[in-house]
Amino acid sequence: MPIRLSLGHVDEFDDTVAQFAHQLGLQSVQFHTPSNLTTDKQYWGIDELQALREYCDNHGLRIEGLENVPSEQFWKIQRGLPGRDEQIENYQRTIRNMAKTGYDLLGFNFLPTYVWRTDMNAVGRGGASVTAFDANDALNGNALASYKLTHPEAIDGVLDAEHMWDNYQYFLDAVLPVAEEEGVRLALHPDDPPVRDALGGHERIFISPEGIAEAHRRANGSPAWGLNLCLGTVSEMGGEDAVNQVIDLLGPEGRIFYVHFRDVKGTVPRFAECFLGEGNFDPSQVIRRLDAVGFDGFLIDDHVPAMVGDIATWGDTSSAAYCSRGRAYAIGYLQGVLGGLDLN
Repeated sequence: MPIRLSLGHVDEFDDTVAQFAHQLGLQSVQFHTPSNLTTDKQYWGIDELQALREYCDNHGLRIEGLENVPSEQFWKIQRGLPGRDEQIENYQRTIRNMAKTGYDLLGFNFLPTYVWRTDMNAVGRGGASVTAFDANDALNGNALASYKLTHPEAIDGVLDAEHMWDNYQYFLDAVLPVAEEEGVRLALHPDDPPVRDALGGHERIFISPEGIAEAHRRANGSPAWGLNLCLGTVSEMGGEDAVNQVIDLLGPEGRIFYVHFRDVKGTVPRFAECFLGEGNFDPSQVIRRLDAVGFDGFLIDDHVPAMVGDIATWGDTSSAAYCSRGRAYAIGYLQGVLGGLDLN
């Protein structure tokens, strides 16, 4: 398939979001820990997965994949705590249930304290509201701490990089064989922000192109392992040079499963999110490079600025907040680039 756009990072799917997708001319959706998958189990069950699929089918929308199981199903795996084997068994059950109901892609992160920002209302172009990170302010805590994937239990001490690599390897060794058997691909999201500092008590490991290369190496050639290429996070590492390095590393092997298409101004230790086209990389050149290495997956918009009249799009996961001017702008921008490059 050619490179395509999907309505992505959907937290709550309803008739409004479906209508928004159609108004934008999109034919598929991608989900991010969707509230539609409510369950009293510690895994995503067949009934709720099938119900979500049928809901989308009824609206004429194809599901590209899912991303991030709820934190209560994953936090012991990330931290290497007692009880992780049970969570891994449930994760394996989720993979099997996804396969039974026609899903073939599951994104995951390995951030025990999730994404960090030091400002959720930084001022962007024209007064738009954007998020920002400044390592000098990180000791004051995570301004995104209330987000649903930030687990409330504090880390005791510090999980250093060695332990994080061990926990990641333990997870891969357990789940990749199941994913291979079921035909489900697992896509790793790089660490955001990509700093080694022990934010919230754990050092981050997927913080450079070299760290991403190591993550790939540890998958031992499994066809089930790939990258969720969050361009914003990689741009935070080193701008367009870092983006190009990762694309050239994993693209020719078909290891880029899908792309979060966003950007920032600046690189660590400080950066701010921004509109597409005003950040560290040239979106058209990045899409050209993805096409040149054979990428044939989907792109989604991600972390859009809040424009005039928009509800802040991080703290509120409702459909009213999701269907924003900022998101429509980002998708329209990407449609224009793909059209100009004759790739849509």
